[in-house]
Amino acid sequence: MNLTLRPGMPEDAKICGTICYQAFKAIALHHNFPANLPAADIAIGRLSERLSHPSYYSVVAELDGRVVGSNFVDERSAIAAIGPLTVDPSAQNRSIGRQLMQHVLKRIAERRFPGARLVTEAYHNRSLSLYAKLGFEARELLSVMQGPPIAKQIPGYFVRLAGEDDLEACNLLSRSVHGHDRAGELIDAINKGTATVVERDNRISGYATLIAFFGHAVGDTNEDLKALIAAAPEFLGPGLLLPTRNADLFRWCLEHGLRIVNQSILMSLGLYNEPAGPFLPSIQ
Repeated sequence: MNLTLRPGMPEDAKICGTICYQAFKAIALHHNFPANLPAADIAIGRLSERLSHPSYYSVVAELDGRVVGSNFVDERSAIAAIGPLTVDPSAQNRSIGRQLMQHVLKRIAERRFPGARLVTEAYHNRSLSLYAKLGFEARELLSVMQGPPIAKQIPGYFVRLAGEDDLEACNLLSRSVHGHDRAGELIDAINKGTATVVERDNRISGYATLIAFFGHAVGDTNEDLKALIAAAPEFLGPGLLLPTRNADLFRWCLEHGLRIVNQSILMSLGLYNEPAGPFLPSIQ
């Protein structure tokens, strides 16, 4: 097998995005689940952002000169985030996914990240097995939840758009829950106008980069996360990711019209702090 790995470039967005869409669609359909990405254009747009962002590392696999897969590392925060890892369905069963993963893990080690995270679909046994063999540990069962906007205000909780002046307060919240902040992601979300904060008793008690598949949130209490979720105009992508063991928040979402799309698993390699408060992870 004449496989080569090379750095990703912005001009790879179309082919890598198309492969990403086809790969996830094929896996989902095989297990009778809806595809995470409804159209190739969405996948192309997502990967275009990663391939042009200075804080993303990308690697592309070529088989006999033909692009057959890619993988990414989000290096914006203290903990590296891996994915999406995708391989052309026509090139499966050749250890290409394993080599793409081993490549980014070498990058993470060279950059001295203390830990790495990823999220995989619970129904995709092959990916789960691969990540476990590479040293990842399953940490959290996640429910992907989707539904109509709740459009409700929680009394005593005020939700507004986040600004740069809120950065330190939000970072402190993240550190209190996870032991580290996600400042790089938060800054990007503030600049895009998607980040929100919730205020209670005249202080910031929670924040979200986006209540969606590609956003994360933390709060002092479940009520803070409920306020952020209830204020979201929509849940972009497949839906928000919610730790299933958070029974109170899980039940509240169900009672307010959200449904379970599927379940995923949060996995970690290296440093992992058991969350000390309520949170919503992103797909990364």
